[in-house]
Amino acid sequence: MRTNSKLFGILALMTAFCHVVPAQAHHAFSAEFDAEQPIELKGVVTKLELVNPHSWLYLDVKQNDGSVANWGFEFGAPFSLKEKGITKASLPIGSEVSIQGFRAKNGKSFGYAVTTILADGRSVKTGGAQDAPGAQPAAQ
Repeated sequence: MRTNSKLFGILALMTAFCHVVPAQAHHAFSAEFDAEQPIELKGVVTKLELVNPHSWLYLDVKQNDGSVANWGFEFGAPFSLKEKGITKASLPIGSEVSIQGFRAKNGKSFGYAVTTILADGRSVKTGGAQDAPGAQPAAQ
């Protein structure tokens, strides 16, 4: 009987550990984004997805060669954004915004938005990862 109780306790701890570790890895900034690649972009909003666990903002960004690339930026959770005044009304399609954040590790056109400067001039911390570094101005 005593051996069964110990075995049950060990299994319960292992089960709890297995459920906690993936959740932390999923929300880790360092899993997808590169703290050594700060980025600052200005663009025109094409889409805002206020979804859990991370919201996404998409922008058309004019490139140095004149072409336009669509970038996606990870934001925090919808509830935390709403508390900061971010809604679909504050980021309408067609509005111009600036984003300071970090590029994705895979080099594709997406990143993590630490600070977003809205068309009305407000500067809002839009990231949600606790391990993300602060925004640093960087060249495009």
